[in-house]
Amino acid sequence: MKLRSHLVALVGLVVVAAGTVVPAQSLGGFFGRREALEFPKVPYDGRFTFARLRYPSGFQRNPPWFHDYPTADIHLSRILQEITAIEARVDGSNVLSLEDPDLMKYPIAYMSEPGYWTLDEEQASAFRAYLLKGGFVIFDDFRGPDLYNLESQLRRVLPDLRLVELEPGHPVFHSFFEIDSPEEFIPPYGGMQPKFLGVFEDNDPQKRLLLVANYNNDLGEYWEFSDTGYAPVDLSNEAYKFGTNYIVYGMTH
Repeated sequence: MKLRSHLVALVGLVVVAAGTVVPAQSLGGFFGRREALEFPKVPYDGRFTFARLRYPSGFQRNPPWFHDYPTADIHLSRILQEITAIEARVDGSNVLSLEDPDLMKYPIAYMSEPGYWTLDEEQASAFRAYLLKGGFVIFDDFRGPDLYNLESQLRRVLPDLRLVELEPGHPVFHSFFEIDSPEEFIPPYGGMQPKFLGVFEDNDPQKRLLLVANYNNDLGEYWEFSDTGYAPVDLSNEAYKFGTNYIVYGMTH
């Protein structure tokens, strides 16, 4: 209960701070907020830095991987900084391609809208090396038939992988907050049952979780708009709990 109260208070902190941590974006309404024109790179300094994965999409504006950038990234980082022992950067995040060697500096990476994701052999090889060396990836903001594309692309990375639904008792749901019934989370888009999928090292559930995929869900939407009244505070808090748990798990496994 203490952690829950603290998190509610921190949503208020994000409201106060949001205007000063996202200077790269337009703030002219919900959709205007997404029209960042550049992706400045913050230098590596050992602190946790939110790393977002980009991929070619053919979209001239608002490419799918860009959704909720950079507000969601910074809001979650601020929550981590305030309630965990993780030293997190709150003055910026990084956007990286899979083949960027700098990706190896960041143990956790996030991808939005993997339903549009494609990769070539160089990217598949780089992503395989990242995962097997200890990287942990969060896939978010996808639904319905997008799952087929995600699984297809992942098989180019790890041909024998099995994408499985995670059990509520898995440590990723208990690494910081206790999320006993993840399937009860309410996604921002109605009518779909969220599922939390994962891939294990060597397809062995007793080994390290390499990635988590928020299917029929969009945690980044709640992170981005937690300072606007777009969604009830309780839902924003729950979304932050998932994000916090993912980061803590990735940093400790």
